[in-house]
Amino acid sequence: MKFEIKSWLNGNLLFSVETESLKLALELAVKKGAYLKGADLTGADLKGADLKGADLKGAYLKGADLKGADLKGAYLKGADLTGADLTGAYLTGAYLKGADLTGADLTGADLKGADLKGADLKGAKGIVKYLTTPLYLLLDQPGKIRAYKLVEENGNGPYNGGIIYEIGKTYTVEDANVNEQEQCAAGINLATLDWCIKEWEPTRKILIAEFTAKDIAAIPIGSDGKFRVKKCKIVGEKDLKELGLLKEK
Repeated sequence: MKFEIKSWLNGNLLFSVETESLKLALELAVKKGAYLKGADLTGADLKGADLKGADLKGAYLKGADLKGADLKGAYLKGADLTGADLTGAYLTGAYLKGADLTGADLTGADLKGADLKGADLKGAKGIVKYLTTPLYLLLDQPGKIRAYKLVEENGNGPYNGGIIYEIGKTYTVEDANVNEQEQCAAGINLATLDWCIKEWEPTRKILIAEFTAKDIAAIPIGSDGKFRVKKCKIVGEKDLKELGLLKEK
Protein backbone atom coordinates (compact mmCIF):
# COMPACT_ATOMS: atom_id res chain seq x y z
CA MET A 1 0.00 0.00 0.00
CA LYS A 2 1.26 3.47 -0.83
CA PHE A 3 1.63 5.97 2.01
CA GLU A 4 2.24 9.65 1.48
CA ILE A 5 3.41 12.09 4.14
CA LYS A 6 2.47 15.65 3.29
CA SER A 7 3.01 19.06 4.85
CA TRP A 8 0.04 20.59 6.64
CA LEU A 9 1.52 24.00 5.78
CA ASN A 10 1.15 23.78 2.00
CA GLY A 11 0.16 20.22 1.13
CA ASN A 12 3.55 19.47 -0.45
CA LEU A 13 4.61 15.84 -0.58
CA LEU A 14 7.44 15.18 1.89
CA PHE A 15 7.82 11.41 1.54
CA SER A 16 6.14 8.56 -0.30
CA VAL A 17 6.68 4.79 -0.06
CA GLU A 18 4.98 1.45 -0.60
CA THR A 19 4.75 -0.31 2.76
CA GLU A 20 2.35 -1.88 5.26
CA SER A 21 1.53 1.05 7.52
CA LEU A 22 2.03 4.77 8.11
CA LYS A 23 4.19 3.88 11.10
CA LEU A 24 6.62 1.94 8.91
CA ALA A 25 6.52 4.71 6.30
CA LEU A 26 7.48 7.32 8.89
CA GLU A 27 10.24 5.14 10.34
CA LEU A 28 11.69 4.69 6.87
CA ALA A 29 11.44 8.43 6.20
CA VAL A 30 13.38 9.15 9.40
CA LYS A 31 16.06 6.59 8.56
CA LYS A 32 16.49 8.10 5.10
CA GLY A 33 16.75 11.60 6.57
CA ALA A 34 13.67 12.88 4.73
CA TYR A 35 12.71 16.52 5.21
CA LEU A 36 9.66 16.24 7.48
CA LYS A 37 9.15 19.81 8.68
CA GLY A 38 5.44 20.42 9.15
CA ALA A 39 4.50 16.81 8.43
CA ASP A 40 0.77 16.19 8.80
CA LEU A 41 0.45 13.14 11.06
CA THR A 42 -2.91 13.99 12.60
CA GLY A 43 -4.31 11.05 14.57
CA ALA A 44 -1.61 8.72 13.25
CA ASP A 45 -1.13 5.30 14.87
CA LEU A 46 2.54 5.41 15.78
CA LYS A 47 2.57 3.07 18.77
CA GLY A 48 6.11 1.91 19.48
CA ALA A 49 7.53 3.71 16.44
CA ASP A 50 11.30 4.09 16.25
CA LEU A 51 11.71 7.82 15.67
CA LYS A 52 15.05 8.43 17.36
CA GLY A 53 16.55 11.72 16.24
CA ALA A 54 13.64 12.50 13.94
CA ASP A 55 13.40 16.09 12.72
CA LEU A 56 9.69 16.81 13.09
CA LYS A 57 9.84 20.55 13.58
CA GLY A 58 6.35 22.02 13.43
CA ALA A 59 4.82 18.60 12.70
CA TYR A 60 1.08 18.20 13.19
CA LEU A 61 0.64 15.23 15.55
CA LYS A 62 -2.67 16.21 17.06
CA GLY A 63 -4.33 13.17 18.62
CA ALA A 64 -1.54 10.85 17.43
CA ASP A 65 -1.02 7.56 19.26
CA LEU A 66 2.63 7.56 20.31
CA LYS A 67 2.44 5.03 23.13
CA GLY A 68 5.89 3.66 23.78
CA ALA A 69 7.33 5.48 20.76
CA ASP A 70 11.09 6.05 20.79
CA LEU A 71 11.61 9.78 20.33
CA LYS A 72 15.02 10.04 21.96
CA GLY A 73 16.71 13.19 20.73
CA ALA A 74 13.85 14.00 18.36
CA TYR A 75 13.53 17.59 17.19
CA LEU A 76 9.93 18.60 17.86
CA LYS A 77 10.21 22.36 18.15
CA GLY A 78 6.77 23.93 17.74
CA ALA A 79 5.14 20.58 17.02
CA ASP A 80 1.40 20.26 17.64
CA LEU A 81 0.96 17.33 20.02
CA THR A 82 -2.44 18.42 21.29
CA GLY A 83 -4.17 15.44 22.88
CA ALA A 84 -1.43 13.07 21.75
CA ASP A 85 -1.00 9.82 23.66
CA LEU A 86 2.63 9.73 24.75
CA THR A 87 2.13 7.11 27.44
CA GLY A 88 5.47 5.44 28.12
CA ALA A 89 7.15 7.28 25.25
CA TYR A 90 10.92 7.74 25.31
CA LEU A 91 11.55 11.47 25.07
CA THR A 92 15.04 11.51 26.53
CA GLY A 93 16.83 14.58 25.22
CA ALA A 94 13.94 15.48 22.91
CA TYR A 95 13.72 19.13 21.83
CA LEU A 96 10.14 20.20 22.56
CA LYS A 97 10.67 23.94 22.83
CA GLY A 98 7.41 25.74 22.04
CA ALA A 99 5.56 22.48 21.37
CA ASP A 100 1.82 22.36 22.02
CA LEU A 101 1.21 19.52 24.48
CA THR A 102 -2.22 20.70 25.57
CA GLY A 103 -4.14 17.73 26.94
CA ALA A 104 -1.38 15.27 25.99
CA ASP A 105 -0.98 12.12 28.10
CA LEU A 106 2.63 11.85 29.29
CA THR A 107 2.04 9.16 31.89
CA GLY A 108 5.25 7.17 32.30
CA ALA A 109 7.02 9.14 29.57
CA ASP A 110 10.80 9.43 29.99
CA LEU A 111 11.56 13.15 29.88
CA LYS A 112 15.13 13.10 31.19
CA GLY A 113 17.03 15.91 29.51
CA ALA A 114 14.03 16.93 27.38
CA ASP A 115 13.83 20.64 26.54
CA LEU A 116 10.30 21.84 27.32
CA LYS A 117 11.03 25.57 27.36
CA GLY A 118 7.95 27.47 26.29
CA ALA A 119 5.94 24.30 25.71
CA ASP A 120 2.19 24.59 26.31
CA LEU A 121 1.35 21.96 28.93
CA LYS A 122 -2.19 23.03 29.82
CA GLY A 123 -4.17 19.96 30.82
CA ALA A 124 -1.24 17.63 30.13
CA LYS A 125 -1.51 14.45 32.18
CA GLY A 126 1.06 12.31 33.95
CA ILE A 127 4.00 14.66 33.59
CA VAL A 128 6.69 14.48 36.29
CA LYS A 129 7.32 18.19 36.58
CA TYR A 130 10.50 17.79 38.63
CA LEU A 131 12.26 16.45 35.54
CA THR A 132 11.46 19.53 33.47
CA THR A 133 13.45 22.29 35.21
CA PRO A 134 16.02 22.54 38.02
CA LEU A 135 14.17 25.53 39.50
CA TYR A 136 12.17 23.32 41.89
CA LEU A 137 15.22 23.36 44.18
CA LEU A 138 14.03 26.85 45.22
CA LEU A 139 11.13 25.31 47.13
CA ASP A 140 13.50 23.59 49.55
CA GLN A 141 15.70 26.58 50.32
CA PRO A 142 15.61 27.84 53.92
CA GLY A 143 15.61 31.52 54.71
CA LYS A 144 16.17 34.25 52.18
CA ILE A 145 16.73 33.41 48.50
CA ARG A 146 18.04 35.68 45.77
CA ALA A 147 17.23 35.76 42.07
CA TYR A 148 17.10 38.44 39.39
CA LYS A 149 14.66 40.90 37.84
CA LEU A 150 15.20 42.26 34.33
CA VAL A 151 13.88 45.82 33.99
CA GLU A 152 14.03 48.77 31.66
CA GLU A 153 16.18 51.77 32.55
CA ASN A 154 13.27 53.35 34.45
CA GLY A 155 12.73 50.20 36.56
CA ASN A 156 9.66 48.98 34.69
CA GLY A 157 9.37 45.35 33.57
CA PRO A 158 10.24 44.92 29.85
CA TYR A 159 7.26 42.76 28.91
CA ASN A 160 4.17 43.18 31.07
CA GLY A 161 5.10 46.30 33.00
CA GLY A 162 3.14 48.23 35.58
CA ILE A 163 5.48 48.21 38.56
CA ILE A 164 8.49 50.51 38.82
CA TYR A 165 11.10 48.55 40.77
CA GLU A 166 13.48 50.46 43.04
CA ILE A 167 16.31 49.25 45.25
CA GLY A 168 15.32 48.99 48.91
CA LYS A 169 11.59 48.62 48.28
CA THR A 170 9.38 45.57 48.84
CA TYR A 171 6.70 44.63 46.31
CA THR A 172 3.63 42.42 46.68
CA VAL A 173 1.18 41.07 44.09
CA GLU A 174 -1.73 39.50 45.95
CA ASP A 175 -3.34 37.95 42.86
CA ALA A 176 -0.17 36.31 41.46
CA ASN A 177 -1.02 33.41 39.14
CA VAL A 178 -0.25 30.06 40.79
CA ASN A 179 -0.86 27.87 37.72
CA GLU A 180 2.37 26.00 36.95
CA GLN A 181 1.12 25.21 33.45
CA GLU A 182 1.26 28.88 32.43
CA GLN A 183 4.71 30.16 31.50
CA CYS A 184 3.95 33.88 31.71
CA ALA A 185 1.22 35.26 33.96
CA ALA A 186 0.39 37.74 36.71
CA GLY A 187 2.91 38.09 39.51
CA ILE A 188 6.44 39.32 40.00
CA ASN A 189 8.42 37.47 37.37
CA LEU A 190 11.97 36.70 38.44
CA ALA A 191 14.61 34.62 36.70
CA THR A 192 18.02 33.04 36.77
CA LEU A 193 20.98 35.25 35.92
CA ASP A 194 21.67 33.48 32.61
CA TRP A 195 18.06 34.09 31.50
CA CYS A 196 18.37 37.80 32.26
CA ILE A 197 21.67 38.03 30.39
CA LYS A 198 20.17 36.35 27.32
CA GLU A 199 17.22 38.77 27.34
CA TRP A 200 19.27 41.86 28.16
CA GLU A 201 19.35 44.86 25.84
CA PRO A 202 21.37 48.10 26.17
CA THR A 203 18.38 49.93 27.71
CA ARG A 204 17.90 47.35 30.49
CA LYS A 205 19.18 46.67 34.00
CA ILE A 206 19.37 43.50 36.06
CA LEU A 207 18.17 43.92 39.64
CA ILE A 208 18.72 41.54 42.55
CA ALA A 209 15.54 40.38 44.28
CA GLU A 210 15.23 38.69 47.67
CA PHE A 211 12.36 36.42 48.74
CA THR A 212 11.60 33.19 50.61
CA ALA A 213 10.26 29.84 49.42
CA LYS A 214 6.79 30.67 50.76
CA ASP A 215 6.74 33.77 48.55
CA ILE A 216 6.92 31.66 45.36
CA ALA A 217 3.62 31.69 43.44
CA ALA A 218 4.56 29.29 40.63
CA ILE A 219 7.51 27.61 38.99
CA PRO A 220 6.21 26.89 35.47
CA ILE A 221 6.64 23.33 34.24
CA GLY A 222 9.48 23.24 31.74
CA SER A 223 10.57 26.77 32.64
CA ASP A 224 13.63 28.10 30.84
CA GLY A 225 14.60 30.13 33.89
CA LYS A 226 11.58 32.25 34.82
CA PHE A 227 9.28 31.86 37.81
CA ARG A 228 6.75 33.99 39.70
CA VAL A 229 6.68 35.26 43.26
CA LYS A 230 3.98 37.02 45.25
CA LYS A 231 6.41 39.13 47.21
CA CYS A 232 10.05 40.22 47.03
CA LYS A 233 12.44 42.98 48.01
CA ILE A 234 14.82 44.59 45.55
CA VAL A 235 18.19 44.58 47.31
CA GLY A 236 20.66 45.54 44.62
CA GLU A 237 21.70 45.77 41.00
CA LYS A 238 24.18 43.69 39.00
CA ASP A 239 27.27 45.33 37.55
CA LEU A 240 26.78 45.00 33.79
CA LYS A 241 30.49 45.45 33.13
CA GLU A 242 31.25 42.57 35.47
CA LEU A 243 28.79 40.45 33.51
CA GLY A 244 30.50 41.35 30.25
CA LEU A 245 27.46 43.17 28.91
CA LEU A 246 29.10 46.59 28.89
CA LYS A 247 32.66 47.21 27.80
CA GLU A 248 35.15 49.00 29.99
CA LYS A 249 35.93 52.49 28.73
